[in-house]
Amino acid sequence: MLAGAVNLSGWLPIDIPGCLLASTVLMQSQGQVCVYWCYGLRCWLYHLLSLFVPLCFYLNFGSDSKPVIPPDGDPNDYMAYFRRATVFLAMGKSKSALPDLNKVLELKPDFTSARLQRGNLLLKQGKLSDAEEDFKKVLKSSPSEKEEKEAKSQLVKSEEIQQLVSQAHSVFSQKDYTSAITYLDSIIETCMWNVVFRELRAECFIQMDEMGKAISDLKVASRLRNDNTEAFYKLSSIYYQLGDHEMSLNEVRECLKLDPDHKQCFSHYKQVKKLNKQILAAEDLIQQQRYADAVIKYESVMKTEPNVHHYTHQAKERICHCLSLNQQAAEAILTCSEVLASDPQNVNALKDRAEAFLQDEQYEEAVRDYETASKYSEGDRQIKEGLEKAQRLMKQSKKRDYYKILGVKRTAQKKEIIKAYRKLAQQWHPDNFQDADEKKRAEKKFIDIAQAKEVLTDPEMRSKFDQGEDPLDPESQQGGSTHFHAWDGFQGFNPFGSGPFTFKFNFN
Repeated sequence: MLAGAVNLSGWLPIDIPGCLLASTVLMQSQGQVCVYWCYGLRCWLYHLLSLFVPLCFYLNFGSDSKPVIPPDGDPNDYMAYFRRATVFLAMGKSKSALPDLNKVLELKPDFTSARLQRGNLLLKQGKLSDAEEDFKKVLKSSPSEKEEKEAKSQLVKSEEIQQLVSQAHSVFSQKDYTSAITYLDSIIETCMWNVVFRELRAECFIQMDEMGKAISDLKVASRLRNDNTEAFYKLSSIYYQLGDHEMSLNEVRECLKLDPDHKQCFSHYKQVKKLNKQILAAEDLIQQQRYADAVIKYESVMKTEPNVHHYTHQAKERICHCLSLNQQAAEAILTCSEVLASDPQNVNALKDRAEAFLQDEQYEEAVRDYETASKYSEGDRQIKEGLEKAQRLMKQSKKRDYYKILGVKRTAQKKEIIKAYRKLAQQWHPDNFQDADEKKRAEKKFIDIAQAKEVLTDPEMRSKFDQGEDPLDPESQQGGSTHFHAWDGFQGFNPFGSGPFTFKFNFN
């Protein structure tokens, strides 16, 4: 309650130059405070009055069927109800205005303006018979010329809508959904607050697989009727089929708020909640870089919902991603290829398969996937960098490949690299060869082995090589300084040749 509230009955026009302002009425009745306001034109007082607007929406104005007691406390003051209904209409609160208009006509049945306004509201609600009855009574009550013209026009419109409704139902029953939508568009243009017409059009859109438009109509329908559990259930089902499990969960929860015992909503809720939980858990595992566990979780997703293509497809796409990140190249290539078989323009799968091809040293295939991905996602920095890397590695593969020299995989650990180096170094040590040609060949091979070991056991040099840059090739360094090597300082010096120097080999 507002202390010292001003109780003004009726409208009190205020004559202010450049302004047309209706009074603000503060009413205190039965412990409820209502704030009534109207817009002012070109007046600074409008800004002051606008502060009261939030209160209009916050306070209780009575139920849809029963109006609150009028300002002066007289339940028979039909003008008080009418003034309040007019304010509600100005505020766009038509549902609140209708009970007041009903009360006005109960108290004064020959009040033409109120009946005409109620007829218009009933027409918007799609209550055609009731609206026509009001318009006919207006015409029988000696209306003004303007009121008569409006009543006749609305009566004709209502009759036309009656015919459209009949035609819409007829073509709908014949499964001619396109024609039904055409009729319903015309109907809803006038009867925009009718739930049945919107739900019927939504069903047409569903049958035509235009789910976005169906969602739009069902959203409105769920707001127009407070207990519309069916609209929330349909919304949840559509979102679920579209693969939006989070929105599906939100809508089915709204259904259960209205009716906790709703069988369809409760059953659907359990399914969506389980699926949603599995997907969120899988994504959390990916964030933790627990890729193998994430694969298992997404496999569970496919078992939970094997019949909705979006979820099985999404699960395979994410499994492809996890396998690629987990350096399981062969499995990643296979899974990503399954995804791309049904969705050739899937950029994520193309990028993940390209990365797996790189891991498997299939550089041409990696380049091809990155180039394809770039067509569907221009400006993607990851694709650009991946393509450049793949091109460098493809070019590098035609030259010296330190992994191949040592016979190890690109994912090999330092321990494996050193083990392979020692084995090959012993095999190709120049002292093992007596023939001059064989010794010369062994010396070259031994230098390659030593260089491979140096590059692959140095984290910085190995990183450069993995990016397609040979750290021991001056040309690939683009003018930068090269790493120091024991054999680089003596041009023409052969560490294995005859002479005063004794070659010693150290297996470090």
